[in-house]
Amino acid sequence: MTTTPRRKRTRRSNGQGSVYQRTEDNLWVGAAYVLMPDGTRRRKVVTGKTEAVVTTKLRNLQARSDQGIPAEATNWTLEAFLHHWLEYVVKPSRKPKTHQGYEVVARVHIIPVLGRKKLHKLNGADVRMFMQRVANTCLCCLHGYDKRRGAKAKCCAVGRCCHKTPSDRLVEQIHSVLRNALQAAVREELVQRNVAKLVQVRGATYEVNRGLNADQARKLRVAAENNRLKALYTLALYLGLRRGELLGLRWEDVDLDNEFLEIRQTLQRVDGELRAVTPKTRRSRRTVPLIARCVADLREHQERQNRERKSAGAVWKDTGYVFTTEIGTPIEPDNLRRSWYPLRTAAGLDGVRLHDLRHSCVTLLLGLKVPPHIVQAIVGHANLDVTMTIYAHTSLDDKREALRKLQEHLA
Repeated sequence: MTTTPRRKRTRRSNGQGSVYQRTEDNLWVGAAYVLMPDGTRRRKVVTGKTEAVVTTKLRNLQARSDQGIPAEATNWTLEAFLHHWLEYVVKPSRKPKTHQGYEVVARVHIIPVLGRKKLHKLNGADVRMFMQRVANTCLCCLHGYDKRRGAKAKCCAVGRCCHKTPSDRLVEQIHSVLRNALQAAVREELVQRNVAKLVQVRGATYEVNRGLNADQARKLRVAAENNRLKALYTLALYLGLRRGELLGLRWEDVDLDNEFLEIRQTLQRVDGELRAVTPKTRRSRRTVPLIARCVADLREHQERQNRERKSAGAVWKDTGYVFTTEIGTPIEPDNLRRSWYPLRTAAGLDGVRLHDLRHSCVTLLLGLKVPPHIVQAIVGHANLDVTMTIYAHTSLDDKREALRKLQEHLA
């Protein structure tokens, strides 16, 4: 007959929890009912080598619980919390494309390295070394894969990897996702501080000399004259609409008689499904006036679409979108390049992205001395800083001209 080893207990007052020493390993154990993150009170156990250590741990736990601060979720790994955060925090409150991007960064970059780390034990040094590894490791080894050999790559030193380190933008994105996730853990009082904020990463730099000048814009107009999607490029150039806004535009959102259109939705492919979602930001949902050129091209496009509807017959899908395929279905955002690439080549604009037409609109308008807040309202930038960042190179010309005037005044 076996007997359970007796444990040495220390008498404590009611409500102070219990402290005892286990005879099997001589460790001291403390237990008390404390507040948990879900609002309930549960029995939490702490251990230590001495009675004093355990008593201190227990006292600290109970003190935080009395202040309404839940005990840290010590059983959660970072991987478990990231899954919880993505599903119950990000997914209900952010755009589907944002959730998809966060999920990819967490799954591909963060979880393989830090996923097994206990959430409450993650510290600044862990994050700093992780970000250094991300910034200094070639992409093949970062993902643990050697493209040439089709096998696991051990390290960059073997000389078989691509030796292409991640861009500053990717490093910044990885740090941002980790920082946002840990901030959510702080808000839910699972941890007491956001250790990712203790680590700084080099910010990504963005080109400011983006977009077409007036001569290039005219060449594009000429090249697009007989293009099936001429009206789309007109709206992109003159109104600065985003790709998703153009493809998500419906005829019910366009009033050609009163010459305006409304941006109410954007078309995106998320998780393998083409979706119409709300605009990117609050300012992105906007009403934009239509100038004569836009109205004329849209009327011409409407007539062409009516001819395509008659030609397609029963095959036609009446989706209500302004820009569709030849059978009426929505245009895949990534497939738009099949039209854009030949057009930009014909205009002598190789290397120019479709999104650069949006930057061109901003630059050309500000170059005509249109007030920045009006430009911001037309293109739907979230704040004025974004508008002026795109215009930074032209703004430098304005400063130079102002200094020339001062030079002439003092001559």
